[in-house]
This record gives sequence, structure tokens and C-alpha cells, in this order.
Amino acid sequence: MSVAELKERHMAATETVNSLRERLKQKRLLLLDTDVAGYARAQGKSPVTFGPTDLVCCRTLQGHTGKVYSLDWTTEKNRIVSASQDGRLIVWNALTSQKTHAIKLPCAWVMTCAFSPNGLSVACGGLDSVCSIFNLNSPTDKDGNLPISKMLSGHKGYVSSCQYVPDEDTHLITSSGDQTCVLWDISTGLRTSVFGGEFQSGHTADVLSYDGIHHYVNTSEHIKTRDSVSISASNSRLFVSGSCDATARLWDTRAASRAVRTFHGHEGDVNSVRFFPDGNRFGTGSDDGTCRLFDIRTGHQLQVYHQQHGDNEVPHVTSIAFSISGRLLFASYSNGHCYVWDTLLAKVVLNLGSLQNSHDSRISCLGLSADGSALCTGSWDTNLKIWAFGGHRRVI
Repeated sequence: MSVAELKERHMAATETVNSLRERLKQKRLLLLDTDVAGYARAQGKSPVTFGPTDLVCCRTLQGHTGKVYSLDWTTEKNRIVSASQDGRLIVWNALTSQKTHAIKLPCAWVMTCAFSPNGLSVACGGLDSVCSIFNLNSPTDKDGNLPISKMLSGHKGYVSSCQYVPDEDTHLITSSGDQTCVLWDISTGLRTSVFGGEFQSGHTADVLSYDGIHHYVNTSEHIKTRDSVSISASNSRLFVSGSCDATARLWDTRAASRAVRTFHGHEGDVNSVRFFPDGNRFGTGSDDGTCRLFDIRTGHQLQVYHQQHGDNEVPHVTSIAFSISGRLLFASYSNGHCYVWDTLLAKVVLNLGSLQNSHDSRISCLGLSADGSALCTGSWDTNLKIWAFGGHRRVI
């Protein structure tokens, strides 16, 4: 068979797949007679209300000299690690605002960071295509720098996200611009499983995570923070990834050969994914300016969270997080806003960007403490801010 014939057959097969995909999309739309908000309104549900002191900025963490790209909380809620364009990881005491570690990185272009479940190690990755592990209890070298305890090498593109497997300090998952995700055994430094890549069910573009980057470029203005890998807390064998191909995919670590399910709907890069607290749903945030809620059991899109804007510029969603109950969805945007959505009624109940002591620039990352009592946001203004529930507002 000639090359021309192969190309013709490939084009015909691609056209058939696209046609079937469109038919499947239409069938799904026919089954969706309502969404979460429509059902909630029909049941007479009322939106969550916030007073001026219900969510306030109680701490500003200053110490970075470059844009903050990523952050993560420890499971005991009082420590945060952040990664910045200044080429450093900083570990903070969230209660006192004090820095406990300032780690100089071998590659300044860091894009992601994560705490281990026991809080004794931090991981990071970026344009060096390596995930580096630091033991916080290791002695510093003669220059006062913390040495790398393990380097996980194997990706052929930048490391856009890393996340430890819950309750396992020896395994973590990374995502990369090489269109793959990898499950690592930290103790051996070896890849346990590779998800995507040569497999046809994998992503067809960069797998983003905690501010990915579209191309290798030498200007920081093109770097956008992302957190597009999320591991289910209720079933650590399942994780979801988001990509530049405008899809999210559900994976099972026991079957790396193909994605369990692919979720369509977005019209731009999927920058952020987070599992819903019950583990049966997950949220996404995209360059198309929307957040969406999907059900992993049915594959259906349950809700779209979209705020109308008067101008033609649609702000990109940079990062998302759910409250501990799932009733609230925190979403940061490229225009500096940070909306608090009522997930049940799809209404914005608060904009942190409009409050006193808010950030002066784009909010690139955010995360909720383990007990749900505080939200931390990181920004291109080089600062992190901790927002806490106050007044008569209980944690929801």
C-alpha cells in the first residue's frame, strides 16, 4: 500500500471518528434535560450568601521576588510551599507568615510544586523536564542550599504538574508537555506507568498542570500556571488530567494503556482540574473562560459556570478548588478576579478580587487547606494571600 493510499485511509478514518463524536455529542445533549442549577432552582434552593467579613484576607506572605506560579498545602493545614519565577521554593508557616525553608532550584523555570503526604518532602518541576524531590530535614550544603534528594527523569517535555498519591510518600504523578502523565516510584526513581503518549486514547496535545506553557519560549509573559492533574481522594487509583487538546481524561493507574473516559465540552485549553469532594465528579477550568462540572460515572457534563463580560476579552480560568463540602467553587482568572461560585445554583456569590487587600495582578494558583478553613492564592504580584472564613460564616 502506497503512502498516498495510507494518507487517504487515515483521512477517511479521522472523518468517520469526528462524525461519530458529533453524533455522540448530540445524543448526550438529548439526554440532558436539565443541569444542576436548573434542578436546584426547581427544588426551591437558595444561593449561599456572603457578608463583608465572611471571607477576609488575614495574611500576606511576602518573600518571593518573581511571579508565583504554584502552591500546595500540607495535610496538617499550617504549612504552604510555593514556587516562583525567582527560581526558589519557599515553605511557609501559614499561621505566623514565617519562612521555614527557602530552596534555591537548579532550574529557575519552575512551574509546579507539591508537598508529600507526611509533609517531610517537597517536589517541583518545570522547563528542565525533571521532577526534583527535596527532603526538608536534609542538612544544607556549604553554600546553605538544600540538596536534591531524588531526581525523576524521563519526560521529553516540561513538567507541568506534580502531585503525590494520597497517603503514599513514595509515589507521585507528573504531567508533561510531551502529552503524557507518569506514575513514579520515588524510592527507585523509576517510572511505574506511563499514561498517554503512543497510546491512541491519550491526549493529543500538552498535558497541562499548574500553569503550563504552550511552547518553549524565553519570556515569562507566555507562562501560565495550571494544575491539570488531580488524584481522587476516595480512590487513589483514579486521576484526571487536562490538556491543550480541550479535553479532560480519566485514568486508572492499574490500566495505563488507555483512558477510562474522555470528557469533551471546553473550547480552549483545560488549565485546571480538581476532583469534587465525593470523588464521583470533578471540575475543570479553561481558557474559554468557563468552569465545568463532570460526572465520572456517566461521562455527562453536569454544569457550566460562566460569568458574562461586557468586553470581547474573555478572561482565562487559571486555577480552581472546591470547598470541603463541595458547595463552593473557587476559581481564579487571568484578569485578577477570583470568583466564589455556588456550585448548586451556578451563581457568583463573592469576588475576592474586589475585596480589600486583594492581589494587584493575575491570580495564577490557589488551594484550600486540608480542613477547608482557609484559602491561599498566589499571584504575579509576587505575593501569596491567605483568606479565612470569619464573622458568623461557618466553613462550608
